[in-house]
Amino acid sequence: MGKSIKPAGNAAPSPSDDVDRFLADVRAMPPPAPSGRRGRLVLAMDATLSRQPSWDRALAIQSEMFEETGKIGGLDVQLVYFRGFDECRASKWSSDTQSLARLMAGIRCMGGNTQILRVLKHVRNEAVAGKVNACVYIGDAMEENIDQLAQVAGEIGILGVPVFMFQEGRNTTAESGFREIARLTRGAYFRFGENSAKVLQELLAAVAVYAAGGFAALADHSAKRGGAVTHLLEQLK
Repeated sequence: MGKSIKPAGNAAPSPSDDVDRFLADVRAMPPPAPSGRRGRLVLAMDATLSRQPSWDRALAIQSEMFEETGKIGGLDVQLVYFRGFDECRASKWSSDTQSLARLMAGIRCMGGNTQILRVLKHVRNEAVAGKVNACVYIGDAMEENIDQLAQVAGEIGILGVPVFMFQEGRNTTAESGFREIARLTRGAYFRFGENSAKVLQELLAAVAVYAAGGFAALADHSAKRGGAVTHLLEQLK
């Protein structure tokens, strides 16, 4: 989980290859256990300056996710982001997707180093305090010690919180670290670019729907949306 087989030769993987790998990783994840409580999803974002060129597109993608989860209900989302010098913030848990979208739209990128360790520690602490069904992280770089990140990721994995690591761009250091975090948390890794933004929209929404309502909600979502979501459903059967 979190790993995939690279194609032979020097050919670069296509967006469809990346989707297949991501879905194969998701397949091995256990479904969220029914608890009688609302689902909880942490959405964590790198808001450092390197992401500025794609920030508006990223906001549109997350808005799509909020829209889909708002339709089914049963999901509380917490927005976490870092930027600038030592700034890492977390919103309150909320089911009001419109207010979360407005909050996210007001965030502006600022220069600074990545703070993935702080994000992972926050997810771990939230999982200890109360059930967290999944975490989605979106970023393009990793400037921290992988051993420290791996230690906390392993603790998150023990707590049963899969982390879906979405990478923008092709930074090899980030890819290696993101894959390891996904593996240790029993989550999944996916790389995207401008030509796969639509697929990312679909997959993010599907992960959120799955966290909120499990397999039945995802099946209903798949029937309406098709595409990559249908492939996700098939892998989870």
